Amino acid sequence: MAAALLAGVIGLAGCDNQRIGELEEGVSTEADVRARFGQPENIWDAPGGRVFEYNRQPQGQKNYMITIGADGRMSALRQVLTPENFARVQPGMMMEDLRKMLGKPAKITPYALKRETEWEWRWVQPPNSPMVFTATLNDDQRVVRSGSSPDRSTEANSGS
Repeated sequence: MAAALLAGVIGLAGCDNQRIGELEEGVSTEADVRARFGQPENIWDAPGGRVFEYNRQPQGQKNYMITIGADGRMSALRQVLTPENFARVQPGMMMEDLRKMLGKPAKITPYALKRETEWEWRWVQPPNSPMVFTATLNDDQRVVRSGSSPDRSTEANSGS
C-alpha cells in the first residue's frame, strides 16, 4: 500500500514537471494553463489579474499558484511551499492571507479546549527532507505561531 502511494506521488510530481515545461510565462494563455492543470482549486483576485491555485496536498508536497494577467496570459508560475514563504508567516496574519499565500493545507486540526486550530502543509526541504509546516490560528482566525518540523508520517510509511 505504501509503495503504491509513493508511486502515485512520484507519478504526480513527474506529471507536474511535464505540465510546467509545456507552459511559458508571457506566452501561455489561461486556456493553456487549464488544459495542462485542469480546474483550479481556487481563483484569487490579484493586482493586474487572477491567481489560480493548484493544490497537491495532502498526498503531494507542493502547491502551485499560477498568475494570469489582465491580458489572459500566464505571468507567473510558483511553487509556494518554500522556506521563503514560511518566513513571511507572522503572528497576527489573517487566515485568508495565509490561505492565499500557501494554498489549501493538507490537514486542519481544531483544538476546542485550547480555542486554536492547526493548519499543516507537507513540503520538501532541499535536497529531499520531508517536512511539515504548521500554523496555529486562534479564535479570531489569526496566526499565533508557526514553524516546520520533520514529517513523521513518512517515517511510519517507510518502517523507520
